[in-house]
Amino acid sequence: MEQQVPRLFIVIPCYTEEQVLPVTSHMFRDELQLLMDEGKVTDDSRILFVNDGSRDRTWEIIEELAAEDTHFIGISQSRNRGHQNAVLAGLMEAKEQADITISIDCDGQDDITAMERMVDAYRDGAEIVYGVRSSRATDTWFKRTTAQGFYKFLNLMGAEVVYNHADYRLVSARVLRHFADFHEVNIFLRGMFPLVGFKSTCVDYERHERLAGESHYPLRKMLALAIDGITSLSTKPITLIGEVGFAISLLGFLGILWAAGDALLHQTAPGWASLVCIVCFLGGIQLLSLGIIGEYDGKTYMESKHRPRYIISERTETVERAERNCL
Repeated sequence: MEQQVPRLFIVIPCYTEEQVLPVTSHMFRDELQLLMDEGKVTDDSRILFVNDGSRDRTWEIIEELAAEDTHFIGISQSRNRGHQNAVLAGLMEAKEQADITISIDCDGQDDITAMERMVDAYRDGAEIVYGVRSSRATDTWFKRTTAQGFYKFLNLMGAEVVYNHADYRLVSARVLRHFADFHEVNIFLRGMFPLVGFKSTCVDYERHERLAGESHYPLRKMLALAIDGITSLSTKPITLIGEVGFAISLLGFLGILWAAGDALLHQTAPGWASLVCIVCFLGGIQLLSLGIIGEYDGKTYMESKHRPRYIISERTETVERAERNCL
């Protein structure tokens, strides 16, 4: 039985991308046209831009693109809610209209031509296709070292993530419908999709320099994303607190025996330095432990509110027409 040609939505989150969007939008359109010409996706496939509360002309550019070409459509969030929520908004928007989605950043760093291999892998039976960087030659030493250490640390903490995979992936509509049942507010998509299951595979690609504009992921945001990834996917840090606490308690008990022995032998001496070291060490451990527990408590508090993860304030006219046609 011949497999039906899938309808593809390319989901692209955008935040203050007025410099790079006019360049990369045509690259995405050319790749989509190639896939359509080769009969790998349907002619009514779309490129869906998600404006994440940009402060520049990003949304105006998206509207202009949609007016010029019906293959471009866009939605705009009511305010900036972060990259992960922007990707999620696009995927949830597309899940009832597309057979497959490919999420990719707007900056052109991810190799767009890898989409063809992703679609081929889907046609071979994979429901999720992860884009995996084959090298990090374009990264600085610091970024390369910290990024690779981040993935290893996540796996050490019990979080199931694909090594060197960010948010460049193909996902079938079947997976997205099940993914919609995940209602947590604190999301880390690259660690959540492996939890859904289904057959998956990886496609290697080269990552290039950003074509225009500046990166929106400075060290501060990268660290925040790392913390979200660990605390959203694993409770092992809390378990480690208990293990470290037990080890320190054992050492403390041995210290008590040592101090009692010295007292009985009348060998005590002013131990100001050792006392200060012990107090500082234990104080640091306690504060670190409270900080980790507080991170989990804060996330539990936010989850209990059940606030919406994204709010779409505007859609391009093309999206509205497509919705009416689907009714």
